[in-house]
Amino acid sequence: MALAEKSDQNKSDATLQLDAIFRAFPDLLFSMDTEGKVLDYRAGHTSALFLPPEKFLGQRMQDILPPDVGAKFARAMHDSIKTGKVTSLEYELNVPEGTRWFEARLCTLYKSRVVAIVRDVTERVKSAQQIRSQLHRLSALHSVDAAITSSFDLNVTLSVILRQLINQLGIDAVDILIFNPATHMLELVAGQGFQTKKPLPVSLMIGQGYAGKAALERRTISVPDFGNQSRNSMPYAVPGAEKFAYYCAIPLIAKGQVKGVLEVYQRTPSLQDDEWLDFLATMAAQAAVAIDSSFLFQDLQRTNAELSQAYDAAIESWSQVLELSNRESAAHAHRVVDLTLQLARSMGVSEDTMVHYRRGALLHDVGKLAISESILNKPGPLNDTERKIIQSHAQLAYELLSPVNYLMPALDIPHYHHERWNGSGYPEGLNAEQIPFPARLFAVVDVYDAITSSRPYRSAWPQKSALEYIEQHSGILFDPEVVNKFLWMMRYR
Repeated sequence: MALAEKSDQNKSDATLQLDAIFRAFPDLLFSMDTEGKVLDYRAGHTSALFLPPEKFLGQRMQDILPPDVGAKFARAMHDSIKTGKVTSLEYELNVPEGTRWFEARLCTLYKSRVVAIVRDVTERVKSAQQIRSQLHRLSALHSVDAAITSSFDLNVTLSVILRQLINQLGIDAVDILIFNPATHMLELVAGQGFQTKKPLPVSLMIGQGYAGKAALERRTISVPDFGNQSRNSMPYAVPGAEKFAYYCAIPLIAKGQVKGVLEVYQRTPSLQDDEWLDFLATMAAQAAVAIDSSFLFQDLQRTNAELSQAYDAAIESWSQVLELSNRESAAHAHRVVDLTLQLARSMGVSEDTMVHYRRGALLHDVGKLAISESILNKPGPLNDTERKIIQSHAQLAYELLSPVNYLMPALDIPHYHHERWNGSGYPEGLNAEQIPFPARLFAVVDVYDAITSSRPYRSAWPQKSALEYIEQHSGILFDPEVVNKFLWMMRYR
């Protein structure tokens, strides 16, 4: 009897020790037969149990768990019994403390007994989900950065921003209104997620409505009971079919100035955490940067266009000075410009470069401004001194134009258009491909127009004779490739 009592005492001590261990650790232990029936359990905190003990003791684990979890549990138990190895599974349950994630590890002690050790892994799962969410949001920000830096189309950039907001934050609908400094109005420019077309008006005054108030006060305005707001109190009525329950307006501020407003709509009450709000604020900041960058680019384009117009006006003025001083006819200048551009296009010159060909052609004889009119219009032959003075106009053109930075890409034509393929030209005696291509191209056009025009000392040549002259001097005075293209162009104009 003493031995039996001692044995019972040892069992009692072992049970107390086991209970103490499980009170110290968060794990749950279930002892089951091979059918999954729960025979015993240990739990440091009964609040972690899915059901009270009286509802699961003697019941099969796969029957007391939700069907999808029970099926996974049964498969894991069957695998453990069959292989004798430890099997594991993760599952989600709604326990009294809320929704939790668990990891169960099952092992077979002997043929009739299976033990499951269950651990709450909610924090680990949430951390992994948080990391994945952060990675997705970093990827979204990268996409937005790429859109801002690679596209000058604001509509494309804003579309990327709105799509990422919907994807990353679960927003139902979102739009952006841009502040128009000319009208001092907020104008709707982009929206996504709306089931119905957003009604007019799509322009708001600063201070009007939630968006106008957000812009005026430069602060975020949230309306958690948006669905209960009076439609008459809104600057535009959001259709009832949308059934929005939450609204938020975030001012888009860049460099201290309001660029617009981001509006967020949700059809269910919004549960935002700090990360949700931080990401929304970051995307709003990106939208403000995109709008500001677009405005700067538009201003730059407008300024460049105005400068380009001013440059061209100045060049036209110089060309007119040549005409007024009787040093060159306006008709000649415009003819060589037209032929030069046609020939350049036919030879594959890019449109971006064409402006330099045009400017160079207009200014090709600008150096003649420094040469006496009496020499330029002398009716008879020139002597050697006069010929050298005339030839100096190419170098004079370079000296006159080279200080003007924006004309540097156009200088090849005024400077080198009298160079010849065989090296017999001036001012430097360049030959073949030493001569810049624009000058080689223009030389053919200039000579053709010159010999088909009347001069004080000779009559104009017929077109046929002029083309024959150009062809005869291919590879001598002119670039053969340019001549071939020029002759083809003149025959099929």
